[in-house]
Amino acid sequence: MTSGELCRVLIVDDEILIRQGIKHYIDWEQEGFLVVGEASNGQEALELIECTNPHIIITDIVMPIMDGEELTRIVKERYPYIEIIILSSFGEFDFVRSTFQSGVVDYILKPKLDAQELLKVLKTAASRIPSFQPIDKNIDGHLSIGQLIDKLISGYEVTCDTDSVSKMFPYSHYCLLGVDLKNHPSRITGEFRSNIREKIETAFNLQLSQVAYYSFSPDQNVIVFLINVRKNDMAEVIKFTNHLAEPELVIGFALTEEFADFSQIGSIYEESLLKLLNYRFYFPDRHCLMKQDLPEPTKCKNFNLDWFTDEFKRKHFDSAFRYLRDHVKALSSCYTMDVFEYKAFFGNIIFNISILLSNMEYDVKELEDTKYSYFKSIDEARTAGETVIILDRFIEEANKCILSMHNHPGNLNMKKIMEYVMDHYAEPLTLTDVATHFHFNPSYLSSYFSANNNEGFNEYLNKVRIEEAVKLLIKGTASISEISGMVGYSDHSYFCKVFKKIKGLSPSQYRRKQNLR
Repeated sequence: MTSGELCRVLIVDDEILIRQGIKHYIDWEQEGFLVVGEASNGQEALELIECTNPHIIITDIVMPIMDGEELTRIVKERYPYIEIIILSSFGEFDFVRSTFQSGVVDYILKPKLDAQELLKVLKTAASRIPSFQPIDKNIDGHLSIGQLIDKLISGYEVTCDTDSVSKMFPYSHYCLLGVDLKNHPSRITGEFRSNIREKIETAFNLQLSQVAYYSFSPDQNVIVFLINVRKNDMAEVIKFTNHLAEPELVIGFALTEEFADFSQIGSIYEESLLKLLNYRFYFPDRHCLMKQDLPEPTKCKNFNLDWFTDEFKRKHFDSAFRYLRDHVKALSSCYTMDVFEYKAFFGNIIFNISILLSNMEYDVKELEDTKYSYFKSIDEARTAGETVIILDRFIEEANKCILSMHNHPGNLNMKKIMEYVMDHYAEPLTLTDVATHFHFNPSYLSSYFSANNNEGFNEYLNKVRIEEAVKLLIKGTASISEISGMVGYSDHSYFCKVFKKIKGLSPSQYRRKQNLR
């Protein structure tokens, strides 16, 4: 390390909150250090070392895929000049002891981690690096362009050396080009990122005559280019980017709006580029996504889980699944929705369907066995379309489970009885009427119905009638007394009593509540 250079630090921890905490404990540049990357496990860290060239690694000891103990051993074999600081909990002393044998600088107990302790250990590590001299911590102008950009996208306020900036970027306008690598089928390695970066830089040099640019990687799945051109050349940049975004590359791009002030990089990165890169989950076929190409955002409607559950319990599976598919289709057009929230809906509905079928005494063993593979597939889905296909597969499996039960003779009879009730609920229907129609003894039908439907005939009939009444109330065209007759109640007051028992509100209260929504 040369005199005056910032000491580069790589943070490795599987908990994002720990990584964020460490990044914000101290003003790194003011103390002579620079965070050059983050990784969630040892394997990611090894890949990042190639492109970030850190002087110090701060690593957790217990992580998935590759833990801190193995990472330390490999780093000290391949890069003996890199200093390592271990993060650990109280019960991990044996692991920590083994890392000391590999040559770590020190360790910090997570519960005792604070700014003073972190800075003390960092300075100890830095003192072991030959020829290290801290940079003058009071002069922002000494920061390189890369350090300035890193500081700006991390949310810091920076006083920029305008002369240095204008020498590097002589033109009037900027934009950010994000290269989205996460959907590429190959494993994202440091070599892969370098090859992509080189190809794009070569294209820049060949196709744009007056352009300055600088590239950086905020994480392993994204390369960002800060592009500097004349205002009149922005159209050429858009044309160039669309040419880059050929389908065979299997990578995607996002291009921000233009801006004139270098110090705006942080806000444009946060408010424009990151959002566009997230939106690519919903628009995977748009190889270069720009704000002006986006449709008008749609408002996401709430999923009526109570109604869906009632349909399931009444064994109206076709209508329940039809409603679910319609909702998912609408949800997939709400591109401003957080991807984690979007995927959480799918996981939750799969969980709920499994529980509902189990409670209804369907044989759900196969569904239960595969449920967690569905959760994993949803978590790994790269696009909204992939996520929908996974849910469709689950619905097919659920339907097989339902059909296997329905094909039993007893359940075929039950299905016919329930269909008859649905067709005749608006009539003055009684248990005796249904028994006569199906040539059953009324007493036997009563027992048979309760045994196969987990509720009595009258209770089921009332639920059917009240659900139909709800639909009519929401439409709002008929009076409540008219609705009571339309769903099979000759006594208006009895209808109101049953409605309140099932829904917890009187028909008029329910209608008012719906109108307020």
